Amino acid sequence: MLFRLNFVQPSARTIRLWMYTDDVEKLEYALKHGNYKTRVLAADALGKTGYTSSIPVLFEAMNDKIQSVSIAALNALELIGCDDELVSTIIQKRFNWVKEKRENDKKREANKGKKHKIYRWERASKKSFDRVKEQLKRPIR
Repeated sequence: MLFRLNFVQPSARTIRLWMYTDDVEKLEYALKHGNYKTRVLAADALGKTGYTSSIPVLFEAMNDKIQSVSIAALNALELIGCDDELVSTIIQKRFNWVKEKRENDKKREANKGKKHKIYRWERASKKSFDRVKEQLKRPIR
């Protein structure tokens, strides 16, 4: 019997128990409806159980908003070892995407503190403002 995860989130110990007892249905439910920590643990557990029936659920988890969940789903698919060429191609492309994203994040962090000298065009309004300011400094006749 499945319970609603909206009220109670299973702990890591519970998920490990489901993994050892091969409760794939509960793990799939936790992967679909749990919070992000539960989804990561459930994806890892599904990968370790190795059931090919959970591949569609892991494919759905690959497109999760949380990056750690999608990486856990990719790792689980790799552990299951799908012999399908399409599955292996999708996994490889997704890993390349994650690698590129991490590299871009590192570049952004490295350039975060640097100041860039950007050439600013002189605007007409700036010139006119300076001219008015100079006129105001002159004494009035």
